[in-house]
Amino acid sequence: MTATFGMFVKSPEPGRVKTRLASAIGDSAAAALYRGFLSDLILRFGATGTRRVLAYSPADAVSREFFEQQSAGRFELWPQPDADLGTRMRLFFEAFGREPVVLIGSDSPTLPANFPDLAFAMLRHHDVILGPATDGGLYLIGLNQQHRAWPIFEGIDWSTARVLDQVMRRLIELDARVEVLPPWYDIDEPIDVAFLRGHLAASSVSQVAQQYYDAPATRAALELLPGLDVLPGGR
Repeated sequence: MTATFGMFVKSPEPGRVKTRLASAIGDSAAAALYRGFLSDLILRFGATGTRRVLAYSPADAVSREFFEQQSAGRFELWPQPDADLGTRMRLFFEAFGREPVVLIGSDSPTLPANFPDLAFAMLRHHDVILGPATDGGLYLIGLNQQHRAWPIFEGIDWSTARVLDQVMRRLIELDARVEVLPPWYDIDEPIDVAFLRGHLAASSVSQVAQQYYDAPATRAALELLPGLDVLPGGR
């Protein structure tokens, strides 16, 4: 059985990634930090599932070349179409057959390595697996692909704090068999960076943390981050 693991990624170009964070630390610093996220996540999940896909944006030659180098043959590449987030996710799930598919974003650099594996295991007995983000969104969606036509991507206020609530209400209406993973956090705002710094500092002395969600590239990018004194908890 094919188990497809996908990750939505963006080319780390200044001014096009982590824009809310960039308003506090600058476009270049935000892009450098996101590049660290990508390096850690691609390495951590390089053996997840039986098929791995980086769904990249923008869908141009420069982005494709960047992710070819980053993936080093561990991931297939799938260009995201020019559409809203819900449509792009729906098309991604439709593109990879009727076997289980688990999709994550790239805003959670410390996402534990075993969470997608847990999602695949849960999909043996459930229709949908959700990974709730602490900001009200989702860091993971898994589908067993038997109900790909379900309207779970349309009519959702994606990239808002209402996503989890709206998706759950839709799934309840559809009488879907749903399971939920533990909550985890995204990095979008300056205060999130302060939490990330503290979390990585604490995890540096934990063998369990280093096994499941060590993020050395993110840690290195944080050390070079300018203007930490303006962040909550900054030095």
